[in-house]
Formats: sequence, C-alpha cells, structure tokens
Amino acid sequence: VQLQAFGGGLVQAGGSLRLSCAASTRTSSRYSMGWFRQAPGKEREFVAAATWRGTRYADSVKGRFTIARDNAKNTLYLQMNSLKSEDTAVYYCSRGLSYWGHGTLVTVSS
Repeated sequence: VQLQAFGGGLVQAGGSLRLSCAASTRTSSRYSMGWFRQAPGKEREFVAAATWRGTRYADSVKGRFTIARDNAKNTLYLQMNSLKSEDTAVYYCSRGLSYWGHGTLVTVSS
C-alpha cells in the first residue's frame, strides 16, 4: 500500500487548507485511516482518525478540522479551518499505523 499526501502550503492564521491522501489500493472502511503531524523539534502526534466506528480528533483540533474518506476514490481528506500558528507541521496520513505516506508541509503564518 502506498499513500501520498498533498495539499499542504503556506496559509495565514485563520485560513483554511484541505489535505488529501491518495492510496494505491482500495481504502475499505474496515481499515482505520488517520492523520498525524510532526512539528519542528517535536514528536509525531495524532490529529484525526476515521474508523469503522466513526471519527475522532485530538483535542487541539476538535471543532476546526474534519476528516473524511472517499472509498470510491481511495482518498482520505483533512479539512483544516481556523488554522493557528501551532498547526504548523508536516502532516502524514496512515492506514492502520502500518502504512505511512510522505508528509506534506503546512505552514501557518501569524
């Protein structure tokens, strides 16, 4: 399984971005898929996940970020609104914590 994340970029605080993660194989709902991020000098942290039970979010992004998946397109999304400078990080997508894509950099300027 290969995952490719894209959609990152530079945005001002308060702005929005949508990340996409394209999978090389079918993304059945039985597989959990998620987004993680790693800020400079920090460890990788959980952001959001979409599982067969539903979605869940880190407290730091709850109410601002929305994760969604389109299994027909083998794609996972992360809609990020009301971005803050502390959201600056490299964002990674993962399937079941076993497969990881290359990250995409999100930079939020204050």
